[in-house]
Order: sequence, then structure tokens, then C-alpha cells
Amino acid sequence: MARISDMHKKWMKESRYRKAYAALEKEFVLASAAIDVRNRAGLTQKALARKMGTTQPVVARLESGRGHPSMRTLERLAKATGSHLIISFAPTVLASAHLLTAQRVQPARGRCWGWYNNDQPVPEPGTQFKAA
Repeated sequence: MARISDMHKKWMKESRYRKAYAALEKEFVLASAAIDVRNRAGLTQKALARKMGTTQPVVARLESGRGHPSMRTLERLAKATGSHLIISFAPTVLASAHLLTAQRVQPARGRCWGWYNNDQPVPEPGTQFKAA
């Protein structure tokens, strides 16, 4: 039986699949971050919902990547899990060159999630980039 990760690698060679996958990248990263922060806090979806002052289906939607959570929701998620919400911007050229591959990166400082190429170095926080 084929593994999903093997099928994904094969499909990433097709431009139509890459474009469709790239269109969903933000949702994948946010959903993964929400799941990771809840797991690190040792909470179930129901317990997290209670601490956030919401319901379990709201947490499930957040973790599924469906919808676009508000800043208020993300701040409540951070507070309920004892985390800090950090939002950052990267140059489009850098982001498109590094995102959407199979290696998860969590820098030592702060809470930042993303997917970077295995063969590309992960930039240090505060690194200045030149436009291509």
C-alpha cells in the first residue's frame, strides 16, 4: 500500500497539483500550528474550547484549516495554551522558494511554523533579504 507522503512527493512533480497545494498552504500551516500548540499544552479540543470561551466545534474548524480565524480567536488560542502569538512577514520570493515541502521548522526562539526546503538553509531571525 502506498504511503501518503510518497504519493505527495510523486504528485508534487505535477504543476497542477503544486498550484492547488500552494493555494492551500496558509490553511495547512495555520491548522498544523493550532494542533501543535494544543498538543504542547496537553489539552483536548473540548478543554481548549472551554479555556477559550468557545465550543469544541469551533476548535475543530480551526484545526481543520477551514475558515479564516480572527486575530481575537488566535489571541484567545495563544492565551489558553500559555503561548505567545507571533505574526511575521517574509519577502514573497523567499516564502515561495522555501514553503511547501516536507521538513517542518520550529526556530529555537518564539513560536513560528513553516515548511522549508530540505536543501535550503533556514534563515536566522532578523536576517535581511535582498529582492531577486
